[in-house]
Amino acid sequence: MKQTAPDPTGVPVAAPPAPARPRSPRKMAGSGSGTPGRSARENGAGWLFVAPALVALFVFLVVPAALALYVSLLDWDGTYSPLSGDAPFVGLDNYTQLLSEDGLARTDFMTSVRNTMYFVLLVVPLQTFLALFLAVVVNNRVLRGQAFFRSVFYFPSITSSVAISVVFLFLFTGTGTVNGLLRTVGIDGPNWFTDSRGVLHELLTTAGIGAPGVLQDTTLGGLSLWDWLSGPSVAMTAIIALVVWTTSGTYMLLFLAALQNLPDNVQEAALVDGAGWWQRFTRVTVPMLMPTVFLVTTLGLISTWQVFDQVYVMSQGNPAKTTLTPAYLSYQQSFAEGSYGLGAAIAFMLFLLIVVLTSLQRWLLRDGRNQ
Repeated sequence: MKQTAPDPTGVPVAAPPAPARPRSPRKMAGSGSGTPGRSARENGAGWLFVAPALVALFVFLVVPAALALYVSLLDWDGTYSPLSGDAPFVGLDNYTQLLSEDGLARTDFMTSVRNTMYFVLLVVPLQTFLALFLAVVVNNRVLRGQAFFRSVFYFPSITSSVAISVVFLFLFTGTGTVNGLLRTVGIDGPNWFTDSRGVLHELLTTAGIGAPGVLQDTTLGGLSLWDWLSGPSVAMTAIIALVVWTTSGTYMLLFLAALQNLPDNVQEAALVDGAGWWQRFTRVTVPMLMPTVFLVTTLGLISTWQVFDQVYVMSQGNPAKTTLTPAYLSYQQSFAEGSYGLGAAIAFMLFLLIVVLTSLQRWLLRDGRNQ
């Protein structure tokens, strides 16, 4: 109990509080999370825990990438060590063959870029829309058997791509199931994996539009503009259907997680304001899902430019190189042709292309990414 002392007027006045006891310097130095000693120990422990992962990344990622970059500057056939000094150093000649020198190397590389460009332009939007649609369906609370449908939609994503590619080979044969279904509606289906016709060319021809001379005479990267505008081949459309079907399940899970984390009060406020389901979905749900849309499209862009398994199993770049992709071309030049320097150069050109396109996409979707 505090003691009071009377003042000259006779009114009790509280005594001043006793001064606080100074803390021991030793205790002050050893307490608190921001002290130098403790921070150093925590930093050291953190680096110790991440050291195995950093070592693995350095050994299995940084070192192989640096060696591949060095190989891309050599004329190496793979029969001896590239570090032996016996491989001729050609500098940027491999990159020059791909970009500026007239020849088969540049024609094949540009053809692979054209094929993959159409592949990406079709696969990324289709798999994004299909994944979002499936996520909305399985997120519906009135749907019975949600766990079953989620498993069914996700199952193709975890199945071996080689096994699914073999199944699709049988489905898309001339007498396969797909052509059988087309015949039921009066359509005579093509021989999918032997048909090199460009879909866009066929549509223009059906509409009575021929090849303008200026498009045939103007070349870009060794290909005429008319060849650039051929569209995906009939064979490539079968691979597109396969990839969209197998990848949508994975991206469905990303959209499903995002949908389940959306705040309910925003939807309820829109409902009170009289917004219908479509208005709530397009004006409320989709804008809040834009960060997930950015993630899905970025992952889709990277994976589609690196497509290899399906092409290797189903077509190996045929027919007439209309399913050739940069990843498969790099493999072909390295392991089939024995030109490891040119194959490594193709791989790094593909890497630069992905970086540029990803940066462009990041800029285009910058508003949605920051929400």
